[in-house]
Amino acid sequence: MKNTRCTAWIADFLESDPPRSKSLVMTIFGDAIVPRGGAIWLGSLIELLAPFGVNDRLLRTSVFRLAQEGWLSSQRDGRRSAYTIRPEALARFERAYRRIYAPLVVHWDGSWTLVIGPAGSIGAAERGALRKELLWAGYGLISPGIFGHPASNAEALEDILVRNEVQGKLYVCHTTELPGVSTRPLRDMVGDCWDLSEVMAGYAKFIASFQPLLTLLQEEPVFDAEQAFVIRSLLTHAYRRVQLHDPQLPVELLPEPWPGTQAYALARDLYRITYAAAEEHILATLRREDEQAASVEPWFYERFGGLTT
Repeated sequence: MKNTRCTAWIADFLESDPPRSKSLVMTIFGDAIVPRGGAIWLGSLIELLAPFGVNDRLLRTSVFRLAQEGWLSSQRDGRRSAYTIRPEALARFERAYRRIYAPLVVHWDGSWTLVIGPAGSIGAAERGALRKELLWAGYGLISPGIFGHPASNAEALEDILVRNEVQGKLYVCHTTELPGVSTRPLRDMVGDCWDLSEVMAGYAKFIASFQPLLTLLQEEPVFDAEQAFVIRSLLTHAYRRVQLHDPQLPVELLPEPWPGTQAYALARDLYRITYAAAEEHILATLRREDEQAASVEPWFYERFGGLTT
């Protein structure tokens, strides 16, 4: 039985803020397909995307472009096609989605990681690609050729350097304030590197959109599995879009109050309400085309601090 109020909420959301099909495919792969091994038949993907208004032609274009960009690979079995997350892209998927489901618990040890590219160390094309990836990973531009972050992930940084083929061409160092020297405190670099107002506005918009939905579901729970899947996917997609612009700073360096804390709690509560019914819909859809389609891996239930199995 569909929840009619949820049906109206979904229709309003899709009309006012329709997700781009390629980006939505990425969301559903990361949220629903990667926990099952990362592969799906195209027919099943078409069926999953249909409630969002994504037609067959648009979906085929989206997965083709994602394959061209190195995210997906395709295989054929007679007239059927399947798409799989490429092994070299899987680590990037996992890091991106770890940001979504993990609570804000990073603390600052007083240091910064700096990535320094002296003039002439790399070419213009390499520099442009590296800049784009470092900014996406949350690094701030301190000055021309110098990027920094107060809570850098060494594994993720190494992956960026290797994929852009600039390892050994840049300086990477860990820096702290020099005792006994009167300088500006390192925490002030946050204001120099990032304008957090847009991130805060993004979280505020997310809260304004989804808080009424949480109230609705607490009053009248969802009973329809497809509806739960659509809500969970739109929730994950909208939260992911805000997260992509959040530099993931340590809690000690964030403005108070930080709206990301409320947004995370809201996303967690909605996910916990909808995930089980959504899983029923996903598995039923996959098994209509593949009777051997797998259930999710156990680590799926660690999302948002733990889901009930």
